[in-house]
Amino acid sequence: MNPGTSIEHHDVLIVGAGQSGLSMSACLKARGIDHVVLEKHQAVHTWHHERWDSFCLVTPNWQCALPGYPYRGPDPHGFMVKSEILDYLRGFIEHVDAPLHEGVSVERVKAIADGFEVTTSKGVFHAGQVVIASGGYQNPIMPRFAERIPPTVQQIHSQEYKNPGQLRAGSVLVVGSGQSGAQIAEDLHLAGRRVILAVGDAPRCARFYRGRDVTDWLDEMGVYDVPIVEHPSGDAVRNNTNHYLTGRDGGRDIDLRRFAKEGMTLMGRLEGLDGTRLRFRDNLAACLDSADATYNRINASIDAYIEKKGIAADPGFVYQPVWTPTNTPTELDLQDSDIACIVWCIGFLPDFGFVDAPVFNGKGAPCHLRGVTREPGLYFLGLPWLHTWGSGRFASVGRDAEFIAEKIHERLAKPEVRSEALAA
Repeated sequence: MNPGTSIEHHDVLIVGAGQSGLSMSACLKARGIDHVVLEKHQAVHTWHHERWDSFCLVTPNWQCALPGYPYRGPDPHGFMVKSEILDYLRGFIEHVDAPLHEGVSVERVKAIADGFEVTTSKGVFHAGQVVIASGGYQNPIMPRFAERIPPTVQQIHSQEYKNPGQLRAGSVLVVGSGQSGAQIAEDLHLAGRRVILAVGDAPRCARFYRGRDVTDWLDEMGVYDVPIVEHPSGDAVRNNTNHYLTGRDGGRDIDLRRFAKEGMTLMGRLEGLDGTRLRFRDNLAACLDSADATYNRINASIDAYIEKKGIAADPGFVYQPVWTPTNTPTELDLQDSDIACIVWCIGFLPDFGFVDAPVFNGKGAPCHLRGVTREPGLYFLGLPWLHTWGSGRFASVGRDAEFIAEKIHERLAKPEVRSEALAA
């Protein structure tokens, strides 16, 4: 097929068939809107291939609320493991029955006079409106100095991590203490591997407090419904690192200080490489103190809510450190140490280079209001804090998709409707 030949026209084209793209499809189908979904790999690809073996949800199962397909299992306050998540998503795929083309890579989305020209590996599509639902985690971040680390040290990104058995024998340096880094460090620690964790500025949160999951309290308090336009941090909240905790074995806190008492080595932020010597910032104590302060601050907000509402609940507490760092080294020599592997858990960057439209800021992130851009008919879905904390997650991606579907419907009914104006 000639790449320049137009092969299909649709009212709406959705890029990506993760939970976001499929949620968008469900909302469009409910309105009888013609559309197609293009997916580079297979539906929900990242859940199949970019999660480690012991992965489980961090939020309780009741927050799985995809459009028309809420969690209906026997354990709403539990945390689905990887196989259960995949079963849930398979059921959602069948429920939606999206007009899906898998194995189709989108190479360019360009606005034209009557909509969008979408160039793909299977030819050119035409669409009146386009929803970019490919997510914001396409390119794994690796520091440039990683290129100079000796080949005797195995290096992988968290995206590639599956289990402790895939790593070479010896100590493992885990870089980053966000959700992935903290959980992977725990996975290795529980497997008996010697772990060195380079701690960052990620906050932490209690799993359970005063007799309930903290998620339950925060949901009841309305925290998850606060839109970004009303958040005290504003747009900056999109750059925040997620709080670390786990749903493993029924859910629990992740306390890096306790890991240190049990033999894990904690270091400050990894900053660079001089020859064979890794350099770390002397900020471990500050990072741990900051994470604990967030932990206690969240609990204190729950205390205040309980008191205000007069709710009968278990007694509260203030976390007290179980271990304090002393004389933390700021260098590690790869030649003298037994570090056999480095697992990089420092996040991802979005890649929207295929979108040819003037809707991005200087950092390559789309400018939008609830996913609606300045380009008429172009939308984004599934990004962190698209609208609220739950955007992009099972909890609220359906609500975001509903909002965009209504905007699409309005535009189809009144083609002259323009995108909502955004603040400069």
